[in-house]
Amino acid sequence: MARNVYVASVEGHTGKSTVALGLLDSMRTRYERVGVFRPVARTVTEPDHVVELLRSQTSVDIPYDDCMGVTYADVHSDPDAALATIIERFKSLEARCDAVVILGSDYTDVGSPTELEFNARIAANLASPVLLVINGRQAYTADQHLGQVVARTPHDIAQVAELTLEEIRHSHAVLLGVVVNRAEPGTADDIVAALASVVGDQPVWVVDEDPALVAPRMSDLASTVDGELLFGPTESLSNEALGVVVCAMNHTHSLERIFEGAVLIIPSDRTEVLLAVLMAEQAQGFPRIAGIVLNGGFDLPEVIRRLLEGAAPRVPIVSSRFGTFDTTTRITSARGRVAADDPEKISRARATFAASIPAAALMDRVDAVTTSVITPLMFRYSLLQRARTDVRRIVLPEGSDDRILMAAADVMREGAAELVIVGEATDVRARASRLNLDLGDAQVVSTTDPELIERFAVEYARLRSHKGVTIEMARTRVADPSYFGTMMVHLGLADGMVSGAVHTTADTIRPAFEIIKTLEGTSVVSSVFLMALADRVLVYGDCAVIPNPTAEELTDIAISSATTATAFGIEPRVAMLSYSTGESGTGSDVDRVREATRLVHARRPDLAVDGPIQYDAAVDVAVARTKLPDSDVAGRATVFIFPDLNTGNNTYKAVQRSAGAVAIGPILQGLRKPVNDLSRGAEVEDIVNTIVMTAIQAQGLERSGS
Repeated sequence: MARNVYVASVEGHTGKSTVALGLLDSMRTRYERVGVFRPVARTVTEPDHVVELLRSQTSVDIPYDDCMGVTYADVHSDPDAALATIIERFKSLEARCDAVVILGSDYTDVGSPTELEFNARIAANLASPVLLVINGRQAYTADQHLGQVVARTPHDIAQVAELTLEEIRHSHAVLLGVVVNRAEPGTADDIVAALASVVGDQPVWVVDEDPALVAPRMSDLASTVDGELLFGPTESLSNEALGVVVCAMNHTHSLERIFEGAVLIIPSDRTEVLLAVLMAEQAQGFPRIAGIVLNGGFDLPEVIRRLLEGAAPRVPIVSSRFGTFDTTTRITSARGRVAADDPEKISRARATFAASIPAAALMDRVDAVTTSVITPLMFRYSLLQRARTDVRRIVLPEGSDDRILMAAADVMREGAAELVIVGEATDVRARASRLNLDLGDAQVVSTTDPELIERFAVEYARLRSHKGVTIEMARTRVADPSYFGTMMVHLGLADGMVSGAVHTTADTIRPAFEIIKTLEGTSVVSSVFLMALADRVLVYGDCAVIPNPTAEELTDIAISSATTATAFGIEPRVAMLSYSTGESGTGSDVDRVREATRLVHARRPDLAVDGPIQYDAAVDVAVARTKLPDSDVAGRATVFIFPDLNTGNNTYKAVQRSAGAVAIGPILQGLRKPVNDLSRGAEVEDIVNTIVMTAIQAQGLERSGS
């Protein structure tokens, strides 16, 4: 997996592009293929200039569109769907890179608190540590000096950081470090000291303000006021405007106020001021200005035009049809930028960054910081990817239910499984058309198919002959959709089955018990729920099948649950739960869990397992240090085995409802081939998840030779 860094800020105009460029340069010292990704695009009508800048400096040739996620409109319409799309597009780009610089949004659309929270969510879901950029300057003000703003004090900067870092932590993102950009020169030590109590041992880098980097060029200002170059050489439009002076007073006072790099706004009917300024520009002892904007839209008198043409001014004189107020407002709102076609500013930005942030130190930090966060969206994406790598064939016996058909369309669109839908073809296709679903790639089979019925009946009668089942009885039995689907799995016509949307749990599981049976060495079929919390995924078992398991059954449940966890990419650390921890409790219930723990150790010495253990000691590192300080599982458990169904079922529902966890399941385990049961209240997303998980189970069972 690539090394990625998310460059985020809490506000606009922080000089984030300079930081991103410096980060990219640093990454290129250690990684060969460094890409760039913008999760939320500011506009779709024109290219993002920062993305274009970074793409021009990257070492991989990735098309512009592949570097972009979604639009602001997408985020407003459905934030969760937008986030899912961002993950999908990012993962596609990440696969082509060794490292990726991810550019947070620019605060040009929605309110800062909302935008900061969404950026933090994106970073967490992309498993990318955040390089936080804080502006060392206060927000821009429309005073007479363009771009000259009040520097934030170290205390102010620390307050901004404190509020921002709380939001980042709340969203389960990981901090890489803090860059205070555009800081007042000479204040770096004070800023680092002020931030120490906020960031702890996290690194803080301070980059001094470089006025030339944030200064717009005269060409930018001409565009801002819809103006054109009236006089002066074309190349003078590259002059950087370091401030603005409104020359609405007489020529004497105007000359007193000009400074180096200023752009002068002069009403086009104040020609005496214009001429005085141009004389000062050619005289020794006066500052060199960046240019002149003549506002108001008045035509210059012919004699003045002739005079200017003969004088050949060295600075650009640009027109503006707007009045003084509008012209000044537009100019003071203009921002300089480091663009792909501006090698001078690119060089300056690189030098500014490198002077304050050594590449080696930054990359050592990038290599050291890891994130173990797994969000529900990340987990769902990983499930889809696993399913796609080795596509399995899943049978859905309940083709009469619209939810099943909608889920089937979603699964096939994602390429997560091949599907067999049990039902009458004309009815299934007609309802799919009514629901505007594409089920063209799904196979539809009928329970009245004579060839399949006869084949299934012969096999079922053979399997159940010891129970007195005749061929006639078998023909009736296998025409039931649940038995029909189970026989397809048994005979290899499908790799797994998902049912239960309209049938009871018993209807779904009974055929599997009779036909598919349990794995060798496993005495019981049990279940788990995958509990997708905000920052991790846990495995809960058994919460749906066995009411009061014996010690031997708890052993089977624990081993099966650990195997299931591994199949879904979760490292199993098994906690055998009880109302006491270690040797502190006695009684039949605790002794049963203690015995089950001993049996798991004996059967699977490779598994990390501990018990009896209370839930708090299993998940909380601080509690674990007190109660089981030498345990490899305590405080780090990922698989939780409940002592009985009452405890397990209530706990998973409590966590689901109170902690906002996404409960995926139940997933049946212990069968030789996967069959999974749906809740009759299942929603389309639940059905999709169950189909995908069944496909992954089928992959794992085949690899294990079951």
